[in-house]
Amino acid sequence: MAQPSSRQELIDYCLRQLGAPVVEINVAEEQVQDLVDDAIQFFHERHFDGVTQVYLKYQITQEDMDRGKARPPGAPSSQYGSVGIATTSATANIVGTATTFNYYQNSNYIQVPPSIIGVNKVFQYGGGMGQGMFNVKYQMMLNDFIGLTGWGAGGYDLLSYSMTMSYLETVNFILNTHKQIRFNQRTDRLYLDVDWSELRVGEFVVLDCWATNDPNDYPRVYNDSFLKPYLTALIKRQWGQNLIKFTGVKLPGGIEFNGRQIFDDAQAELDKIRERMSSTYELPPLDLIG
Repeated sequence: MAQPSSRQELIDYCLRQLGAPVVEINVAEEQVQDLVDDAIQFFHERHFDGVTQVYLKYQITQEDMDRGKARPPGAPSSQYGSVGIATTSATANIVGTATTFNYYQNSNYIQVPPSIIGVNKVFQYGGGMGQGMFNVKYQMMLNDFIGLTGWGAGGYDLLSYSMTMSYLETVNFILNTHKQIRFNQRTDRLYLDVDWSELRVGEFVVLDCWATNDPNDYPRVYNDSFLKPYLTALIKRQWGQNLIKFTGVKLPGGIEFNGRQIFDDAQAELDKIRERMSSTYELPPLDLIG
């Protein structure tokens, strides 16, 4: 099938591109399955169509608060407890005396789903701005609306309003910094380096994340114009790798395997595909200026 919509259809398509069933492809089924996983992982981590921007909402629990506020034994504010504190020790010989250094680390993280491979930021929260009609922002926008419509005595134009709001955004950016976070996709842990006293049990935090597009949920991934040739080249390289040890062996009729040539051709194809990935399918890195 030229447009595969399942894992097996993608495998069959790639094998046909290599000559099957006319030519026997000397690659084990287990090897093919491993290569499919490798290709999909590369697709998720490098291709802009491999991920989707999502907003995850997480509700803070009492356990999160206890771990976030935990202090090392003997530290100030010890009433918060020491649950979740990890201790690492290092020993050095200083002037003939063995000295131990103890380091403490909070477990101030929340576990994110394995499908999340990147976290952009955590949206602002807290600040005691009030709720509903008592919200300060709500009252400010209500006054702005009256001024813009000219209902009040001090009506003003859109340009003045835009400049004023831009200035207020700058003030807010300087005085209310974004929440500091740390994330590594191999650990699935999002560390929130914040003042946990600003949070409340039951409050939600919103995460701006990148989630992988699971091909089992989105079958069109199997028909991606990058994934198909990339997996074909991976299988071809594995085919050549399997045949390299038979180089020089004569088969009946004088036929000789040339696994090295198949391997080298596949490697050259992979290099071109990965180069095209960087220039065409991969999002460029953001420059930091200033």
